Amino acid sequence: MLNLTDLPVNATLHKSPSVIIKVCVVIPFFCVFLCCIVVMLHIFASHRQFLETSRYILFASMLINDTLQLMFSVLLFLLVMGQVKFALGLCFPLLFMSAATFQNTPLILATMSLERYVAIFYPLQRPAAWRSDHIWIIILSLWLISCSFPIIEYSMGKRYPEVNAFSAPVICKSAIVNSSPVQTLFKAAVNVLCFAVVAVIILFTYVRILLETRKMRQDKVSVSKAMHTVLLHGFQLLLCVLAFTSPITEALIVLRADWLPEDITFFNFFCFILIPRFLSPLIYGFRDQSLRSYIGKTFLCCPNKVKSKVKVQVQDNLFSF
Repeated sequence: MLNLTDLPVNATLHKSPSVIIKVCVVIPFFCVFLCCIVVMLHIFASHRQFLETSRYILFASMLINDTLQLMFSVLLFLLVMGQVKFALGLCFPLLFMSAATFQNTPLILATMSLERYVAIFYPLQRPAAWRSDHIWIIILSLWLISCSFPIIEYSMGKRYPEVNAFSAPVICKSAIVNSSPVQTLFKAAVNVLCFAVVAVIILFTYVRILLETRKMRQDKVSVSKAMHTVLLHGFQLLLCVLAFTSPITEALIVLRADWLPEDITFFNFFCFILIPRFLSPLIYGFRDQSLRSYIGKTFLCCPNKVKSKVKVQVQDNLFSF
């Protein structure tokens, strides 16, 4: 898990201007993201037609997952920046949730790709697990898988013998619970495997969908949308993968620029954690005609006429998104 909890203990003590700048960059960025997410979740909760479509349910779960991931990551960022110390027993849940939600993102991306594949190739004989009233089983399975990885990883390591989990104050850093070579190897293997599986799934499903769309409908607008969606999926997955390869990017930055270690870590955190999560609502939300209509109505107080068009747009989006 890439975060700012690996900063040196004294990194922020004599860098108060730098700390202030970093906080002033992260907090507004997070607030804008949270505003977009709240609006979209409010739309989902207020309109039943979204809750009856598997794709939108998966999209809502991704929004919730990314929101939790950013909340815990930004909280850890602020705690490290402020050099706040507290018991390891309170630190562990923060690190666990941050790692689990981070790992869950590529799994949800792969599931959304498979859902599109099933919806287009099996429109009348959709498997029960992919129906809107059973999709929660898949969502819970993804959470179970993503939570199992940090549990196994943390169970492989040993806590520092001098640290008392209930009383000794510590800075909440991943090194406290993830310090052994075995854990590092396990994390690298899981990340490589996860990336490989998700990349294959996304490439396979969207290429098949694109070819099928060309065959079924000679609609250049729909084909163009599908093609752009493939590129956006690939870009977001690339950003997630770059987060997995943070040691390589850090080494390259050290060779090319004379940056401080904490500045390099902050750069990786901002570019490969915050930005991909900020792009998620833009990719899946603002490109969707139904959601875009309601978002415009919410922010711009548009007329209520968009409501009558939503059900038709939801059906049309099965092929155009």
